[in-house]
Amino acid sequence: MSTQAMDKDQGKRRPVDTMRHHRENGWDYRGRAIYHFTMPVEARYPLFGVLEGESAEKAFVRLNPFGRQVCRMLSGLAQFYEQKGYALKVLTQMVMPDHVHLVIQVLEPLPQSIGAVVRGFKSACTKIYKEEYFSSGENAAKVHGEEASQGGENAAGEHGHGEGEEAPVHFARIFAGRGSIWQQDPAYYHERILHAPGQLRRMIDYVKDNPRRLWLKTRNPYLFRLHRHTEVHGLSFTSMGNHFLLDWPDRQAVEVSRSAVANQVEERLRTVLAAAHNGTVTYTAAISKGEQHIARTLREQGYPLVVLLNDGFPKEGSPHERYYKPGGVYFEACSKGQLLLLEPTEQVYHDAGIQSAVQETLRRKAEARHSYYTPIPQAAQRYRFVALNEIAQRLSLT
Repeated sequence: MSTQAMDKDQGKRRPVDTMRHHRENGWDYRGRAIYHFTMPVEARYPLFGVLEGESAEKAFVRLNPFGRQVCRMLSGLAQFYEQKGYALKVLTQMVMPDHVHLVIQVLEPLPQSIGAVVRGFKSACTKIYKEEYFSSGENAAKVHGEEASQGGENAAGEHGHGEGEEAPVHFARIFAGRGSIWQQDPAYYHERILHAPGQLRRMIDYVKDNPRRLWLKTRNPYLFRLHRHTEVHGLSFTSMGNHFLLDWPDRQAVEVSRSAVANQVEERLRTVLAAAHNGTVTYTAAISKGEQHIARTLREQGYPLVVLLNDGFPKEGSPHERYYKPGGVYFEACSKGQLLLLEPTEQVYHDAGIQSAVQETLRRKAEARHSYYTPIPQAAQRYRFVALNEIAQRLSLT
């Protein structure tokens, strides 16, 4: 680890927290905690290596010399900062071709925020890249894909052998005029704090599973392409997944009241499963617990799903738009062609037919409760949740 680079970064003045709009308010970033950090390379350039493997299960990252050096720096992070009074433990790490994952535990209160550790690491990586790999020469040629065939070691300690990789466009075009190899972000890094029981195991599994997930995504690009203008029966959506599900002739919509008891949910599930077994595609907003249970069962049994989302995709033009992929179980279903995600555009919520259906549903529910009905604004979350179920009904019947 470059001590000089680390010290230089920690000595700089950093912008105030107003720039860290996605941080948890009131959280003590010096205290004991477990964090998952994701650090992408600028423009997601594959600066650290290449993905290889003949199948998703055998996928691994063959790191180039710079990638292996970054991997060693991650492994030595806790030991390096121990000399500065930081009690840390690296729980897992993964160097991907264009980004880095780090799950790290703060064992004792820190002299500075955990952000100082991340920024120090990033600064040291940039310094090494500039000094050893950015300029022309043997090292630069190796990093940028002109090296001869050789074994590489990834963050999990696996080795791979290849025929050498085709030289890509030189990173200098992206790096020129910038002070860092890392993606520009006002907050300097993307972080998740692990709070819930069992979250650590899931996060470690997720980090280790990155090569397999990347293999699936790169081999099935059409299933992970974000479409901003998908027209379905006169309505406009943002979408991702298997669009052939929209052409399926047999469809059903699933809506289950939040007040439904267990036996009602199970009875509905039996009906839905029977239809799915006979080739019916299910449309659902998966909002209530009953809807989520039915959607989860369908997904686990491999039946196709069309899920309506409320604010589920990155905003158009956001820095995360290009690299978005659904998380967790949705990723797996998407990679198998069993899922289509649809998020209505704002115009859909203003559609006269949808508005009428939503207000009628809300009026009916109010009357069932013997309550006076008051129209709900279209921006209200309740309106939108009801609208999603009405949209699912329209798409399944059209």
